[in-house]
Amino acid sequence: MTNPDIVIIGSGIGGATIASGLAGSGASILMLERGEPLVATPHARDTRAIFLDGHYRPKEMWREAGGASFNPGNYYYVGGNSKFFGAVLIRYRKEDFSAMEHFGGVSPAWPFSYDEFEPWYSKAEQLFRVRGSLGEDPTEPFHSIPYAYEPVPDEAPIARARAELKGLGLHPASLPLGVDIETWLKEGRTGWDAFPNTGQGKMDAQTAPLAAALEDSNIRLETGAYVEYLETAPDGKTVAAIHYRQNGEARKVAPKLVILSAGAVNSAVILLRSLSANGKGLANRSDQVGRNFMNHNSSAMLAIDPRRRNDSVYQKTLMLNDYYLSDGQGGKPLGNVQLLGKIDGNMLRANVRLAPKFALDFMAGHAVDWYLMCEDLPDPESRIMVDGKDIVMQWRRSNMQSLDGLTKVMRENFRACGYPIVLSRPFDKRTPSHQCGTVKMGDDPATSPLDPFCRAFDHRNLFVVDASFLPNSAAVNPALSIAAQALRVADHIRKSELQ
Repeated sequence: MTNPDIVIIGSGIGGATIASGLAGSGASILMLERGEPLVATPHARDTRAIFLDGHYRPKEMWREAGGASFNPGNYYYVGGNSKFFGAVLIRYRKEDFSAMEHFGGVSPAWPFSYDEFEPWYSKAEQLFRVRGSLGEDPTEPFHSIPYAYEPVPDEAPIARARAELKGLGLHPASLPLGVDIETWLKEGRTGWDAFPNTGQGKMDAQTAPLAAALEDSNIRLETGAYVEYLETAPDGKTVAAIHYRQNGEARKVAPKLVILSAGAVNSAVILLRSLSANGKGLANRSDQVGRNFMNHNSSAMLAIDPRRRNDSVYQKTLMLNDYYLSDGQGGKPLGNVQLLGKIDGNMLRANVRLAPKFALDFMAGHAVDWYLMCEDLPDPESRIMVDGKDIVMQWRRSNMQSLDGLTKVMRENFRACGYPIVLSRPFDKRTPSHQCGTVKMGDDPATSPLDPFCRAFDHRNLFVVDASFLPNSAAVNPALSIAAQALRVADHIRKSELQ
């Protein structure tokens, strides 16, 4: 397959799902993945290895604008970051598709409505075998097809927490999850949130859509393939070739269609590193490639009762959206609250290195661990740049008033539920809290690199399908929205390019 019909760069949620959507089309498809498959080793369920020793973290360093280097939390394996994700497969709320005013500004609208997108959400839920329940969450948008599987069950301490929140008049709801809990626990009695999936228990990009795609003999995956740049035809209107390195050797492939799915940071980096007539990189007539970088404003919150032990194994089955569309008093939106996977002393020690281990173990054993997530608004000056071989991140956080408000109200709620100690700590740039927005879609080529089907306005055979297309970050996990759009784009490609 020297020059296949289609090359997909990246095997994360976007790349793997679009491959599954193109399976059976008859097109010859080559997938290029810079990483290798995750191998099952004892490290995969060892919290010290994962959280303290950083066994799975990448070796690369990025720079902040201004010079300080840091080790990013992005993962390079077959399946991408989804190999470590919390498997939360939740829809954007219907309101997220329209412009919405926040404390920090306005979240922009999508170029199409929720109603138009809804069937693709249903298809993505089926592909990822999502477990969930309708009717519990008042912000839940319309579903044309119910969940095929019952929700992952609450453990006893979490059932108690659900009842406590209901007692306050709130609406805790089951998290929609791509987890086969019985299979996951057979492979080790831990949570799955931030743990690598080396088996079949978690429905990630590799175990769900990629596995389905590779059943088509016309689709082939090459690993260890690091894409350096894209080359355009002399007229600049199409991508003529992909240049990559594999096992130290420079390689080149010239497909008819290129689908870039390397993630919100690396897709932007590949475009910016590629030569163009305007000197700004590819697909960048609008000068928006790399801009509008968003990463959810988020905090961990521990609700601690020293009198009650939390012996949950996985914990992550509950969410709360009572403050998603307003602050609960008719004011502007705050965000989403959901459980983290159950923490232990090693996880805490990764952030509090000098604290005694016994104290951290006691704290973890008596805490219910929550994740507070608020929308980060797009800003052209919040951006990913390249400086030679360096990736440079200039993240300008926005809308922090929402996170402050959500932290305050949830602290009050947990204290009212009987937890005398409530601690919180924001996540920083080392944690990829749903990076998105760097190659956004829109209707106007003057302001957006991509059209509503994720085709580059400037290059008719280039699509970008990963979290970078998102025009807003909303305040929920983006994986299902990426998968739904990938299925929608695959359908468009079948009808417009492969007929």
